[in-house]
Amino acid sequence: MKNERGIKMVILYEVHDNLYVNMTNKCPCACTFCLRQTRDEMNHSGSLWLEREPSVEEVKNEFSKFDMNKYKEVVFCGFGEPTERLDDVLEVCRFIKDKYNKTIRINTNGLADLIHKKNTAPMFDGLIDIVSISLNTPNKERYLELTRSKFGIESFDAMIKFAENVKHYVKEVVLSTVSTTLTEEEEKECADICKKIGVTYRIRPFED
Repeated sequence: MKNERGIKMVILYEVHDNLYVNMTNKCPCACTFCLRQTRDEMNHSGSLWLEREPSVEEVKNEFSKFDMNKYKEVVFCGFGEPTERLDDVLEVCRFIKDKYNKTIRINTNGLADLIHKKNTAPMFDGLIDIVSISLNTPNKERYLELTRSKFGIESFDAMIKFAENVKHYVKEVVLSTVSTTLTEEEEKECADICKKIGVTYRIRPFED
């Protein structure tokens, strides 16, 4: 869609076989490795920086411009943390499920409980199929150093607790790290954390 000045505002964009949803640029973290520090777009999407946040209705209307049969998943992941707009995201998810019956994934930092000051996991029930959380490191001090979360040192434990809670409401929970950032020992520690709380561990490739 276009903003008031006639400039295209990218809400939905394609990555491989999936359709991504960009609803906010807000984030409680300022990660040292965040891709938005070095680029404006993903996969030739056009700039993912939003002059304003689109309304729920504007987001819903964008889907009619795409052939939804093409996509394996709808993924909430743009230049911001999707759970900053959790109520709005879930309203869009209801629309997607009712109209298109697509698998829905949220890529998140896992800090929704700190953002909203409550246990948010039950809100995902019946709407989200996959939650992918950036684990980054097995060490809470290192986690804070990497993410620069505004919530401070409690962020790591809150993220782990969210992952453990949300697994009861969604089909699949994945904690991920980047392949080039950890030692083998640290990767083992991450795998152990995931095994302990009963979620999947994934080492994802580095994107520059």
